[in-house]
Amino acid sequence: MTREQSRKTEQAFADMGLESSAIYVVATPIGNLDDMTVRAVNVLKSVGIIAAEDTRQTRMLLSHFGIGDKRLVSLHEHNEAARINELLQMVAGGETLALVSDAGTPLVSDPGTLLVQAAWKQGVRLIPVVGPSALTALLSVSPFGANAVRFAGFLPAKPGPRREVLIEMGSSNGAVIFFEAPHRIVETLRVIADVFPDRELLVGRELTKLHEEILLGTALKLLPRIEAEHRGEFVFLLSGSNEDAEGNRHRMEITRRQLIDVLGPELPPRTLARVVARLFGVPSRDVYRELTGGSADE
Repeated sequence: MTREQSRKTEQAFADMGLESSAIYVVATPIGNLDDMTVRAVNVLKSVGIIAAEDTRQTRMLLSHFGIGDKRLVSLHEHNEAARINELLQMVAGGETLALVSDAGTPLVSDPGTLLVQAAWKQGVRLIPVVGPSALTALLSVSPFGANAVRFAGFLPAKPGPRREVLIEMGSSNGAVIFFEAPHRIVETLRVIADVFPDRELLVGRELTKLHEEILLGTALKLLPRIEAEHRGEFVFLLSGSNEDAEGNRHRMEITRRQLIDVLGPELPPRTLARVVARLFGVPSRDVYRELTGGSADE
């Protein structure tokens, strides 16, 4: 970009209340295209480069809003590290970049973190353009409240670690919100039904799309419905524990034995000891001795 082109770009952005030589992190619809904000459309119309998780999907989005002649650069989990310097050099040279994911808000279980980290280190201006998110969509209709919520992203793919994360995060008084892949939905519900049988779940499927569903109930209650139809994009909200201290202590004594019985065949003793110790506030070496009948140093 020449000095004259850079000057004209800066003036054009200033006229629209936008900034040049910056990175705009732009949220895009998670399903319903009417959720695209006017600001997001204006930013995508104005920037010189768009870094997209999937350029084909982004090109369809741009076409829908009549945005053409844009330079699209792919930026996904497999090439992000190699592409950072190239993009930041463009921005340093006067270009303005928009970062988008396939759907929703970038960096929320989507690529872009490495680029944002590098931008901070180099002093590049980062500007969020807020918009659709499955997390806030589900929280906005939650009967559990949204003041104390932990975000778990996508749960681990392997059964043992997935169960461990659910137990650890689910032991909190606050609710836990997470994404889950369709092919693991049923198994995850079975784990929740096993370790938190009385806790309610709010499950959003295909939010903002034609076949949107929002279901409320315990995991055991929801299992038949989701077993029958588990295609699509899912987000889960697991309610927190609200029992009083005395009742909670009694439940925890029972649950400790149940956890050991259930998890014993699936987790190594040291891992199980750490999980139980963290949940019940006891030394892991004591739990390990209980599990093995020996010393924690053995």
